[in-house]
Amino acid sequence: MIKKTPPIKKTERTKPAKKNRYFEAVGRRKTAVARVRLYTDKKDITINNRNYLNYFPIERYQKTVIAPLKIVGVSDKLGAKIKTKGGGLTAQAEASKLGIARALLKYNPDFKNKLHKAGFLKRDPRMVERKKYGLKKARRAPQWAKR
Repeated sequence: MIKKTPPIKKTERTKPAKKNRYFEAVGRRKTAVARVRLYTDKKDITINNRNYLNYFPIERYQKTVIAPLKIVGVSDKLGAKIKTKGGGLTAQAEASKLGIARALLKYNPDFKNKLHKAGFLKRDPRMVERKKYGLKKARRAPQWAKR
């Protein structure tokens, strides 16, 4: 025999515990996509479940990722969890930068002036040009021989 549990009344339902507050945004560069969650209670930056210092071993990429936080002066108050995919390390770092800048705007719209002046809110539109038929690459023609 199957026992049926009585339905829960609306007054008995419990709300789930409030989770960490975060601000979410997406940044893109070439074919790289970075989903950024900016947390108010965390202090570190993780990319694909690794510390950003380990994920980007080159210092230039590390500086690129934390640049938006540094320019508004909240690098010690906020943390981020970033999931990136596609592209290379440079594209992922710049996609993360754009995602963090957009999330900072949601966190505090007063940051817009500083971020805009620094150029962090503009998505880089450059993409790889498609290959054309009859050519080896987008513009590279086959080698020509006179004889």
